[in-house]
Amino acid sequence: MKKILVVDDDTAMGEMCKELLKSKGYASDVVASGTEAIEKASMDGIYTIVLTDLVMPDIDGIEVLKKVKQQNPNIDVVVMTSYGTVTNAVEAMKLGASDYITKPFKRDELIIIIEKILQLQRLEGEVDRLRSELSEKYTFGNIIGESPKIKKIFEIISNVSNTEANILIQGETGTGKELVARAIHYNSARKDYPFIKVDCAALAETLLESELFGHEKGSFTGATRDRIGRFRTADHGTIFLDEIGNISLAVQAKLLRVLQDSEFEAVGSDEPIKVDVRIIAATNANLEEHVEKGLFRRDLFYRLNVIRILLPPLRERIDDIPMLVSHFLSIHNKKNRKNVEGVSRETLNKLMSYTWPGNIRELENVIERAVILCKGKIVEPVDIPLYQEKTGSLQDLSGKPLQVLMDQVERQIIINTLESTGADKEKTAKILQISRASLYNKINKHKIAEML
Repeated sequence: MKKILVVDDDTAMGEMCKELLKSKGYASDVVASGTEAIEKASMDGIYTIVLTDLVMPDIDGIEVLKKVKQQNPNIDVVVMTSYGTVTNAVEAMKLGASDYITKPFKRDELIIIIEKILQLQRLEGEVDRLRSELSEKYTFGNIIGESPKIKKIFEIISNVSNTEANILIQGETGTGKELVARAIHYNSARKDYPFIKVDCAALAETLLESELFGHEKGSFTGATRDRIGRFRTADHGTIFLDEIGNISLAVQAKLLRVLQDSEFEAVGSDEPIKVDVRIIAATNANLEEHVEKGLFRRDLFYRLNVIRILLPPLRERIDDIPMLVSHFLSIHNKKNRKNVEGVSRETLNKLMSYTWPGNIRELENVIERAVILCKGKIVEPVDIPLYQEKTGSLQDLSGKPLQVLMDQVERQIIINTLESTGADKEKTAKILQISRASLYNKINKHKIAEML
């Protein structure tokens, strides 16, 4: 337990404070001079509060306060003063004292001050812990994968995080756009300020404008009070505009002004508001097509598209699935107090043969369901019913290049044949009427080796 250091040249007062603190369960040391107090307070991590008299013969309480705060800004200092030195107590507060108490004081008055400070210290510690956990949660380590496309994403995030560049993240629903945006924020100089997400697709035009820029009371029907808006909330931090392709041209115009001048007006106001916000936008749409059709402002697109990050769909990074499965098993075992050890080879084959229209989000949902419902220690194929069980259905195959379709079909045929022969490669090669060397080449090409 950290201690409280009591500093008073009045020995009787020092001992009284020590006994009072002890009666309430607090450990303390007492010293009679400012010099000794400064020396003791320099012992890192020993003291959490210094309770010091203001008037002492060698070094006064103001000097003790200055030296202690220089050595360790996290130590709280409380000064004890008499009625004649209240002005000095005010000066001490300006120099960083946490509180002061006037002698003579009642025993409960001192304990109330000490408990208030300790409660604030606990709250600050909890905030620091949560901030640390949040930062850790959105480090690169939580973007899972080793495929070339994911490694490229890591490289881009590393290069752009500590810049002020606006970023456009493009990718299908469920590919992890928000995770990338948060990783950029929490690895930037803005990490101690807010990360504010706005789902542009979830709000009507009038509501979105108010949500982003705020409004004044009475500016429209239902505006019963002032609203500051998300941009002001995100000041000095990052605002993440998800599905930005859904915003109207009118809102686009106001957004362009924020990007150009770092200012805007709230709905119903003529007063410009200055903000310092980094914008990260995301979309699953083709914004270039929107621009050509007149649905999205060309100048806004160029402003947002300083750095573009293209997130690949899961079907284009099949070799990352084993790592993702392991990651999600760990998360959902802990979340659901389960102890599922892994997935069977047949289950992994099934997962790697699926086209994942919902991408990583769908995979995580499938694994969480399997963890909850799995009766044994190993996830079997029966534990993972998939939305589109037949890989390669006409719905899945539409809109893909011919070579991609041929590779998918070839890969699935090889997997099915290997499963039917118990992974006997000689039998598989004979059934497929190809050489063993050709089979091995195709197994390596389609990343089937780790599944066997």
